[in-house]
Amino acid sequence: QVQLVESGGGLVLPGGSLKLSCAASGFTISTYAMNWYRQAPGKERELVATITATGVMTNYADSVKGRFTISRDNAKNTVYLQMNSLKPEDTAVYYCNAMKLARGYWGQGTQVTVSS
Repeated sequence: QVQLVESGGGLVLPGGSLKLSCAASGFTISTYAMNWYRQAPGKERELVATITATGVMTNYADSVKGRFTISRDNAKNTVYLQMNSLKPEDTAVYYCNAMKLARGYWGQGTQVTVSS
């Protein structure tokens, strides 16, 4: 059974940090590009960060560039999103996505709330 399970979300003060994890099972992520998306209430889902299968290339939304870092550990079949200098506008449900050609898998999401 293919699964992506996100963890690490929670409530954090503005300026704080969180590290999200996405553990895959039922398939091997090593040949998949991995993405983090987020969806805030009343807004469309947006792409936050991407990492290629080899991990050589990454890309970020302008809104998180310089604050978020995506990484992967293919040996652990896990992808991470380190989030620093968090802002209230980063509040959203964060989703992990695995993509290869036309095949894609999604996690169930983890809530991140940035509030004082």
